[in-house]
Amino acid sequence: MGRRYRFLRKEAGARPSVDPEVAYTWRRTVTSRGRVRVGGLADEVGWGRKRLWSRFRSQIGLAPKRAAQLVRFDHAAHLLAACHAVASVAAQSGYVDQSHLHREVKAIAGVTPTAVATAPWLAIDDVAWPAGPRT
Repeated sequence: MGRRYRFLRKEAGARPSVDPEVAYTWRRTVTSRGRVRVGGLADEVGWGRKRLWSRFRSQIGLAPKRAAQLVRFDHAAHLLAACHAVASVAAQSGYVDQSHLHREVKAIAGVTPTAVATAPWLAIDDVAWPAGPRT
């Protein structure tokens, strides 16, 4: 599941078990870094889109599309913090173009990609940056 998403495991311990299809959908979302289509995931688990959306939302707390969006943003934010160019980050993270990345970063973080790149909360995150601070 990755070190960055440990909090979800802790939360899951306090709730009933998660359907295997929902767990699979979450794993695919994380391993693809949010670059998945909900319809494709529904087909993979043998459910309809509405059923997947409903079960995922009730068990994870987010709709699958929103979860994918946040995972994709997380990946992009860390690439930005590692000093990658904005256009390169957009391409590597699955955004259509740089302006798509810009709009989504503004919607999620309330700041521009450049501001995310220099955000102190990324530099001090010992879970996201286990090897120590970046230079």
